[in-house]
Amino acid sequence: MFDAPHSQVLRLIAAHAVNTPDKVALVSGSRRVTYAQLAANVEGAAAYLHAHGIQPGDHILLSAQKELEFVYLYLGAHLLGVVNVVVDAAAPRERLDYIVGIVKPVALFGTAVDATGYNFTPFNEVTFDNTALDSKVLPSLKHTDVADVMFTTGTTGVPKGVYLSHANIAGSASNTNGFIGTCAHDIEALALPLSHSFGLGRLRCVLTVGATLVLVGNFANLKVFFNVIAQEHVTGFGMVPAVWQYIKRLSGKRIGQFADQLRYIEIGSAALPVEDKRLLMELFPHTRICMHYGLTEASRAMFCEFHESADNLESIGHPASNLVEVCILDDQGEPVADGIDGEICVRGNMVVSSYFLDTDNDGSFFGDWFRTGDWGHRGTDGCYYLTGRKKELINVGGEKVSPVTIERAITSLGVADCACIAIPDPNGVLGEVPKAFLLKGGVEIDIDELKQKLSQLLPPHEIPVQWEWVDELPRTSSGKIQRLKLKK
Repeated sequence: MFDAPHSQVLRLIAAHAVNTPDKVALVSGSRRVTYAQLAANVEGAAAYLHAHGIQPGDHILLSAQKELEFVYLYLGAHLLGVVNVVVDAAAPRERLDYIVGIVKPVALFGTAVDATGYNFTPFNEVTFDNTALDSKVLPSLKHTDVADVMFTTGTTGVPKGVYLSHANIAGSASNTNGFIGTCAHDIEALALPLSHSFGLGRLRCVLTVGATLVLVGNFANLKVFFNVIAQEHVTGFGMVPAVWQYIKRLSGKRIGQFADQLRYIEIGSAALPVEDKRLLMELFPHTRICMHYGLTEASRAMFCEFHESADNLESIGHPASNLVEVCILDDQGEPVADGIDGEICVRGNMVVSSYFLDTDNDGSFFGDWFRTGDWGHRGTDGCYYLTGRKKELINVGGEKVSPVTIERAITSLGVADCACIAIPDPNGVLGEVPKAFLLKGGVEIDIDELKQKLSQLLPPHEIPVQWEWVDELPRTSSGKIQRLKLKK
């Protein structure tokens, strides 16, 4: 069995391969892989990479797909000390070109929608002969060495390459499992994309506790997803809020039939309306429904469990573990009092210490505090509350207004969805004022009536000055509104 002193994730998988060798680790269609087979294939993947001249410290690009071979290569690279650059197979060519151009991978695996000019090795052409890897080829690695480079899919600007160490990814898995309670008896359905930190993090969470992970293509075919839950006796899964809206729209409350079976659901990557949180609590009265707050750079920094936080569902919760610290700092990096908005800053075992490009580190840290770029405050109840992205705040005559606050008020009046941005005050008095983009498809209320109703919910300076109905709102692949793309 391989030895990986630098990687707690690999050490735990190896331990499961010894202690529960016949336990099923992965399910993909009709294929079932035990922990003993998983460990052997991870070692085989490392041997394959070494045999093809790939050295510790090299970067390889993995086009994330729900294939067993992707998992083997991903973990095998960690064993060999090779750095994974994980990308979405459906990523636009412009994004692929940018990532390849700056990380300069020595090999590319998988496929891409537009792979013209690139030499991808399909996963089904990679061989895992299970030959024991010669320990002499393994370098002396540290837990602080880089395991992955993940590129952000944020709401603004050019994607940033995030250096994730072996300690970072292990810390995130440990924190998450500690809060959610995933254990060896669980069977999880993974329909989230593996190209994002949420889905990849769920894979690591399940395998480190010795549970079973069922790979599901995606959530598009709910009949298939529901069948997997029933047939595989699934006890947990993760989803983003956009997926929940899809499930609710297409199947109503039918997912509630699994209430007595599902032990946990993890939600993250974007905001979820309070009414949807209450509906989930109603459908799953005994399920642990955990919503995380975090970024690729600080994965799962905080959690809110809906049933435990029934009285303050607006909160993003508490730090994920006692190894995670959260602080609200002002623009000079000084702490502010409870109830006062500032920048949410995080430090802990899962927080990165650097970006891929040195220039991206500028202004990203206050000492060892990572600056999330999110604006919020800590309440007197000890919970944390998110106001919005700092760059998206609207400065109305010196008052910082959160677009999220306005959007929640507008959607509470029946508008399908909306996004608010700052525009110059037409009267040249207040500096900035809000403009609202309203999504067609809900209650297309008259604007004058909408403004009148909003006056009962918001102070005058938070009521939008300009309004526009739109057919769609720009979003990231995980469902976050890209407000700055609405600025002309």
